[in-house]
Amino acid sequence: MSIITRNDRGLMAEWWWTVDRWLLTSIFLLIAYGILLCLAASPPVAQRIGLEDFHFFKRQLIYVVPAAGILLVSSLLTPHQVRRVALVVLVMGAGLLVLTLGVGAEVKGARRWLNLGPISIQPSEFVKPAFVVIAAWLFSEGLKRPDMPGTLLSTMLYLGLVGLLVLQPDYGQTVLITAVWGVLLFLTGISWRWIGGLMLCGIAGMVTAYMTVSHVAERINRFIDRESGDTFQVDTALQSFAGGGILGAGPGEGVTKRILPDAHSDFIFAVAGEELGLLACLLLLGLFAFTVIRSMRHSISQTDPFVKMATIGLSALVGLQAMINMAVNVALLPAKGMTLPFISYGGSSLLSVAFAMGLVLALTRRRPLGGTAVPRWNGRIAAAG
Repeated sequence: MSIITRNDRGLMAEWWWTVDRWLLTSIFLLIAYGILLCLAASPPVAQRIGLEDFHFFKRQLIYVVPAAGILLVSSLLTPHQVRRVALVVLVMGAGLLVLTLGVGAEVKGARRWLNLGPISIQPSEFVKPAFVVIAAWLFSEGLKRPDMPGTLLSTMLYLGLVGLLVLQPDYGQTVLITAVWGVLLFLTGISWRWIGGLMLCGIAGMVTAYMTVSHVAERINRFIDRESGDTFQVDTALQSFAGGGILGAGPGEGVTKRILPDAHSDFIFAVAGEELGLLACLLLLGLFAFTVIRSMRHSISQTDPFVKMATIGLSALVGLQAMINMAVNVALLPAKGMTLPFISYGGSSLLSVAFAMGLVLALTRRRPLGGTAVPRWNGRIAAAG
């Protein structure tokens, strides 16, 4: 029996009867899955660098509470408030990106992290969902108002953000942002001629990166020819999947994770393969698929171009990032530093994806044409008033 009844008219009652509770459940299941895998994968990493066994696990638990708070608070927003919050986050995040280039901590030749007292943040993680929302708004305004250069403004915003990411450098995030922006551009009804031209520009950009950036060339060369360089990380990940089989070695029983670099972050999916097995990996894949498809399905019935495009863009952001991470783990894509949403260790990643899915929940809440949420779920609109 629900504590909140349909006769209640408070903020939380309105939220409860209008939010997609199936989608909300899948998100919290992903968070729980991430906690379980962090507990399994992080102790060997902590031991290798001389930290207490559960150092990373405890830190991840600390971030789970604010992530849940961000998810729930974001889901309470109206579409108008979603735009305003995203604009504030985008402006602040862009400022932090610029600051990171000057004073950010350098890790493996890249400046992506900013130390703020006892914590470190990765500004690009927070910029991603905010950029998607604002880009969707600009595109939608261009569709509704012919005098509004929405596509031009969105393109300028995209180029500015990509420029900051390349300067870090962070080519993985650049590819992800480009792919999602391309999805939004496609939704505007752009001609195939323009799509072909933009694809050629993208290919030219990748070729340029390959020709001018040594570590990009090395990763691509190792992906094409396994004998051309060190493939220890990917080989060890594949060994994890092979050792796990269908049912896995059991929680905490994996051995390959003891030597697998980034087992708690970029390659945590391989730890799931070894300890929980193929079936558990398919379950995780199914959870991501359900979350993304369920989110995008809402866009079909949306009449507001902004809500439709922002929902698809945010869903694509999470789905593509998950797909890239999993593909890297099974050697279907060249290795790149990209976390598995909700699963990998990392406070910035967890808070960012919680913010993104909170915005999706907000945008997909059941509302009449006037924009005010009404009690509805399970396929029918309840009588209001």
